[in-house]
Amino acid sequence: MAKAPETFNINPPMPPKENLPSLYNLPNESVINKNSLDEQLESVENLPTMYDLPSEYIGDEGVPDEFHVFQGQLLRETFQPPKYFPDKYFVGVDINFYYDKTHILWYKRPDWFAALEVPRLYNNKELRYSYVLWQEKVSPFIVIEFLSESTENQDLGKTFRESGEPPTKWQVYEEILKIPFYITFDRVTDELIAFRLKDLKYEPFTAIDNRFYLEELDLTLGLWQGKYEEIDRLWLRWYDKAGNLIPNNVERIELERSKKDFEKEEKEKALARAALLAQKLKDLGIDPNSI
Repeated sequence: MAKAPETFNINPPMPPKENLPSLYNLPNESVINKNSLDEQLESVENLPTMYDLPSEYIGDEGVPDEFHVFQGQLLRETFQPPKYFPDKYFVGVDINFYYDKTHILWYKRPDWFAALEVPRLYNNKELRYSYVLWQEKVSPFIVIEFLSESTENQDLGKTFRESGEPPTKWQVYEEILKIPFYITFDRVTDELIAFRLKDLKYEPFTAIDNRFYLEELDLTLGLWQGKYEEIDRLWLRWYDKAGNLIPNNVERIELERSKKDFEKEEKEKALARAALLAQKLKDLGIDPNSI
């Protein structure tokens, strides 16, 4: 039986990979002495960091399928809120989110979320293993879940908390984290459902042409029929305020290439026009270099 550590270092140096904590040496909440835990929670310095908490799945929860991976990537690549510099927000795709300092191993794993006014890197230097609320101190502004048959009921708030069990995903998003916007997308039916927090409760957020404008981000979230990762289907992605597509990484490269090709073509046309004019001047007996 694992013994609970007495303290946690809030800013430990990055440990060697082979020394990182695993599920086998983390404290089991069921055996942690309550008095000892209360003492630990008196100061945030005694709470575990992302280095101390497991970053992989606990138990038999499965792994994301291709759609989850590609859809998360597309949303990450096109999320560019003009009101925030890239180093002032964090986008999490399928990583553990620890939210309760009194139950340090309770977590949810959103398919996609964005937190604003937090550094892109953990402590401004490390890629995150997970998102730990008591360290970050900022809840997500928006969470998106990609529905599947096995998770649909809990994603849509149709499950209830069992006695002694952690709160449901809906309870965590609505009641504990109070996330302003919660979106679900069903890849089978292509149904997009949005909820907005109002008076501390989620209410449906009506779409216009399957798009939602989020004023706080100055961005629009909506569906798009097109090819991504060589798969042509209906995808969820970000648009700007005016409804123009925000390019993903591949599109950005293609746009830059097109811009360079256009500039090169225009330069060649200008040189050709200049040469033609120079020849006409010569035909008139005028030295073009004297003009």
